[in-house]
Amino acid sequence: MATDKSVLVVDDEIFFRNVLKELLVNNGYVIAGEAADGAEAVASYSECSPALVLMDIYMPNKNGIEAIKEILAADPSAKILVCSSTGYDDDINAAISLGAKGIIYKPFYEEEILTTIKGQIG
Repeated sequence: MATDKSVLVVDDEIFFRNVLKELLVNNGYVIAGEAADGAEAVASYSECSPALVLMDIYMPNKNGIEAIKEILAADPSAKILVCSSTGYDDDINAAISLGAKGIIYKPFYEEEILTTIKGQIG
């Protein structure tokens, strides 16, 4: 079972996954897993049961909106934060209306990420 500070990092760009993982680990969080697309995210979520998911929206194979929908269908208590550079309000609103708890915009600002995550899982 994952710790209460475990995070699943989902982004198709390895650079952003690595930046997020380093920031999280350096601030006391545990990387429960990582995924490069929505399909991997859904599979990883069921395997590692993280306390929080950081989810990109635009990815190959399955986008973040579809992955959010599937994860929340399987676990309505899942905590998901969208991490995206999108300026499309419709996509952000879709993610939030499905049950995402908030959004962190790229480029990432360390303070914003940590404050937002602490608001969800401490």
